[in-house]
Amino acid sequence: MMLATTVAAALFVGVLAYAIFGGADFGSGFYDLTAGGSRKGAELRTLVDHSIGPVWEANHVWLIYVLVTWWTAFPESFASAMSTLILPLLLALLGIVLRGASFAFRKYAASLAQARLFGIVFATSSVVTPFFLGTVAGAIASGRVPAEGRGDLWTSWLNPTSAFGGVIAVGTCAFLAGCFLCADAARGGHERLSEQLRRRTIGVGLVTGAVVLAALVPLERDAPTLADGLETQAAPLVIASALAGVATLVLLARRRFSLARVTAVVAVAAVVSGWGVGQYPWLLVDEVTIADAAGARATLQALLVAVGLAAVIVVPALVYLYRLTQTEAWSRPDH
Repeated sequence: MMLATTVAAALFVGVLAYAIFGGADFGSGFYDLTAGGSRKGAELRTLVDHSIGPVWEANHVWLIYVLVTWWTAFPESFASAMSTLILPLLLALLGIVLRGASFAFRKYAASLAQARLFGIVFATSSVVTPFFLGTVAGAIASGRVPAEGRGDLWTSWLNPTSAFGGVIAVGTCAFLAGCFLCADAARGGHERLSEQLRRRTIGVGLVTGAVVLAALVPLERDAPTLADGLETQAAPLVIASALAGVATLVLLARRRFSLARVTAVVAVAAVVSGWGVGQYPWLLVDEVTIADAAGARATLQALLVAVGLAAVIVVPALVYLYRLTQTEAWSRPDH
């Protein structure tokens, strides 16, 4: 059981990393989508391109890591989830592909009309993709994915928990992205843009916080196991998320953008961790536990070795990449 739990924890680290880094990436599309017309939104869209350009492909490493670890360590539960949730997963995958292609193509569009089209596809996909990923999380958390076989293709993700999960995913991504974009705009000397983003990010944070609180009511009936976990073992994380969210709003109001990035990451990390801790020890809630879903012991051991090697080889490179993009160190003469 300890070995299976350790592998599940390693798997969840990938979920957490994708929620934070991929979330900040996806969330930038919300501001792109609501930036206004070509002339009015040009400055903001240029900032979005500058901010996510170096990292948008690297962020999907975490999604690949999660999928490979899940199907290797817990194959039957992976097969059940993929069979049951094939529709939202395909829609999320379509969003990822369209988003990446449009983000690249709009830089080389032959006309303004083409650039607008690619921009709309990029921004819309950036919002749609986290929504569908959130519905997947809601389906698992509400116990609608059976341990074996295939669950209902529609009601598994068209339900109150999945709907709230999708909206919360979009909101947290936008809130996180807004904090990073504010810091990027201020660092680049775009004071007017940073003020505009600051007000919008505060608004997004307030709305998202209200949705999170509102979601606690239907969870009691629609996902009782998760609700019970959030009220007991995950309660400290729920409180930490609320405190970090409030601290972020205060820091944004005081224009302390660098610190706001840190507290925003803590808030999102606490929300996602609260989901994981709240449904522990279930892998598929009310269906199969982590220990029962685990594959062969030798497979789990080999997987942990692979994860350790990846941590040593890949993580330092990603950390260096994020450091360069968040400090603009690459633009200094000594680099």
